[in-house]
Amino acid sequence: MSKPAWTAEPSTLLTVRPGFVLAAVDTSSTPGFSGGKKAGEAVLAATHETVNELQERLWAESVVGGRRSVLLVLQAMDTAGKGGIFEHVIAGISPEGLSVHAFKKPTPEELSHDFLWRVRRQLPQPGFIGAFDRSHYEDVLIARVRELVEPAVIERRYKQIRDFEAELVASGTTLVKVMLHIDADEQKARLADRLERPEKRWKFNPGDLDERALWPRYQEAYQLALINTSTADAPWFVVPADRKWYARIAVQRLLLETLRGLDPRWPAVDYDVEAQKARLDLS
Repeated sequence: MSKPAWTAEPSTLLTVRPGFVLAAVDTSSTPGFSGGKKAGEAVLAATHETVNELQERLWAESVVGGRRSVLLVLQAMDTAGKGGIFEHVIAGISPEGLSVHAFKKPTPEELSHDFLWRVRRQLPQPGFIGAFDRSHYEDVLIARVRELVEPAVIERRYKQIRDFEAELVASGTTLVKVMLHIDADEQKARLADRLERPEKRWKFNPGDLDERALWPRYQEAYQLALINTSTADAPWFVVPADRKWYARIAVQRLLLETLRGLDPRWPAVDYDVEAQKARLDLS
C-alpha cells in the first residue's frame, strides 16, 4: 500500500486562471493529496523542519544584502480557518524573519490615506516571511458588498492592486495569495459549534450572522476580485477549506513550493574555514 502523499503540487491545481468559476470549486475536496486527516496531520508536522530551514536561509541571505521576501495573503469568509493556518502553519515557522499582521476596520488615520497606505506599512522586510490576516482585498470585497464606495471606484482598485503587486514582485517580494473557501452549510455548522462550546464562544460575533446573510453577494465579490487580480506574477490560489487539515497542509505546501522556487542559499564566508578551525583547536 502506497504511503499517502502529495500526488500533484497545489499550485498546479488551485491557481485561479482565465475562466475560473468559484462556485464550481468543491469545498470538501482535497486536490493533490492522496491521504486522509491523520496522514495530513503527519505531513504537516514533518514539513515544518524543511520550511524552517528554507526560511532561515532566506533570512541569512538578507543579512549579506539579499532583498527577497515572501508575503502570504489570507482571505476568507468567517470561520473558514484563517486562525488555524496561523496556529498550525505560521506558528511553526521560526519567529526570526517572520512578521504577522491582522487588518481590522480602518482607523480614521488610515481612512485619511489611500487604501494601500496601511498595507505598505506592514510589508515584510528583506529576508522575512510576512503573513496578512485579511488585506487590501477587503477594499474590493466588503467595500463592494456593503456599497461603501461607488462601483467605479472598485473597478479602479482592481488595477491599483495589480499595479501594486507588480511593484512588490519587481522589488523582490513573492506573493502567495490564498482564499480559504468553505461551503455555506459548513460555515453554519462552525458558527453553531462556537455557540455550543463555552471555550469557543469568545470567537463568535453576532455581526458574523449579518455578514452571513450577504453570502451570495460575498461570493460574487470574491469571484470578481479573484478573476480581476490573479496574474502570472501574483496568482490567487483557492484552497478548499471544509476539511481544516487539508487547508493547513495546502497552505504549508504552497509556502514550501515558493521557498524551494526561491532556492535561498547560505551566504559564502570571507574567511578561511580551516584556519579558523585550527585557531579554535588551539584556544
